[in-house]
Amino acid sequence: MIVTYREAYQWLYENSKETGVFDSIRSLLAWDQRTVIPSRGHAHRAEQTAVLTRLLHSRRTNPVTAERLDAVEGSELVRDPLSPEAVNIREWRRAYDKAIRIPERLAVELARAASEGQTCWQLARPRNDWDGFKPFLERIVALKREEAEHLGYIREPYDALLDRYEPDETAEGLGSIFSALREDLVELLQRITGSHRRPDPSVLRSPFPADRQEAFARRVLECIGYDFEAGRLDPTAHPFTVGIGPGDVRITARYDESFFGQGLFGAVHEAGHALYDAGLPTDHWGTPMGDSVSLGIHESQSRMWENMVSRSIGFWEFFYAEARTQFDSLRSVPLEPFHFAINEVRPSLIRTEADEVTYNLHVMLRFEIERDLIRNAVTVSDLPEIWNEKMRAYLGLTPPDPSSGVMQDVHWSSGAIGYFPTYTLGNLYAAQFYHRAEQELGDLQEDFRKGDFARLLAWLRRNIHGEGSRCRPRELVRRVTGEDLNSGYLMAYLKDKYAELYGFTA
Repeated sequence: MIVTYREAYQWLYENSKETGVFDSIRSLLAWDQRTVIPSRGHAHRAEQTAVLTRLLHSRRTNPVTAERLDAVEGSELVRDPLSPEAVNIREWRRAYDKAIRIPERLAVELARAASEGQTCWQLARPRNDWDGFKPFLERIVALKREEAEHLGYIREPYDALLDRYEPDETAEGLGSIFSALREDLVELLQRITGSHRRPDPSVLRSPFPADRQEAFARRVLECIGYDFEAGRLDPTAHPFTVGIGPGDVRITARYDESFFGQGLFGAVHEAGHALYDAGLPTDHWGTPMGDSVSLGIHESQSRMWENMVSRSIGFWEFFYAEARTQFDSLRSVPLEPFHFAINEVRPSLIRTEADEVTYNLHVMLRFEIERDLIRNAVTVSDLPEIWNEKMRAYLGLTPPDPSSGVMQDVHWSSGAIGYFPTYTLGNLYAAQFYHRAEQELGDLQEDFRKGDFARLLAWLRRNIHGEGSRCRPRELVRRVTGEDLNSGYLMAYLKDKYAELYGFTA
């Protein structure tokens, strides 16, 4: 049947919107599995996920999609490459070309392995049961290697997986960025550890009841713009955000009743993700134009709110009086020692609890390991030893057990290999975006001191969130900041902040 290019576009548009609804159902199943599912429901959830994945794969590989794409790609709809129609067509083609390379059998196996792997990880990590978890991880790694081969690549198989999270990035390109950044971070870390100033972290080690932590977190999240009528905050083993659809973006947190910070900063981090999802253009929901650009850009939002906002002095000049009312153990602690303590730089075992200076070293370690896994240069059995060796080399620490070492993250158990580098890219993007925001808006700390976060959020909505997937990540950076990605902004931010805290010249 012959169709016009406009009829073809309408078919693609409606198909994309309907596929988005099915995707949102899968997201809801994933949220439920990581929060409130009964322990005996996991096996059936794996089957539900497999069936839904088979349906989605069938939709994404429908031969009619190729026919409709052929009809629109040379039309006037793509004359302006940044128009919503052209953006959708570009990304539909990209998604289709990737989907048809993956056999349905592999797509279903990956979905089932990820569902079962997450369940095993949730049970095995608290028990330090590496031997019990290892077979699940071996299966996932084998499937991801197979996926990379089907997707294809120019330089190496890891690039095929990385491209799913950060379009156009390569292991080689990241290696160059990370290598230079590592040298700067190590030098800064040496200056900090050589300082005579030290915070007193014991002020954060007191009873902090989980219910009060949650109440305080809710208050903070409301102030920065998270809408609880369009989302939820629930406890989980490993914090995450999931966008179910318009008006429903959910976040989670993990609380430690003997330590202040893990719950709050984790919640703010996830709220940064949620604010991005909530700020995407809802009239384009279900199409690429209504989706986020990449995981790196997504992480730029979470890391900005977590670190540049909620760990800043202006933020706490507004919130600290309320925190001292909420938590008895803070009432005798002045603001300055508290602020220094929450910004302490100290090599640690756990990535999600790492400070801003050492955090990227955790990410680089994971990037190198998973890249070598996909290269088949190392095996899953090698991981505990390799992990510990790299921890000693990068951070001078040796994990005492798998739970605080190789098993600490949920990502590999869920098949998210290629995800970790986006955290460091997010830090780089965040610093560059924040610098530009202050150039245009002035000193944002003055806003934070008044409890005003609306101007920053509006700037992000205007420049990043509302743009959907109009541009690829690096092009978005150029459009927003006027220059290419530049790691100098992150290092300048870190040096200025920590020189003042630790008393040395930036």
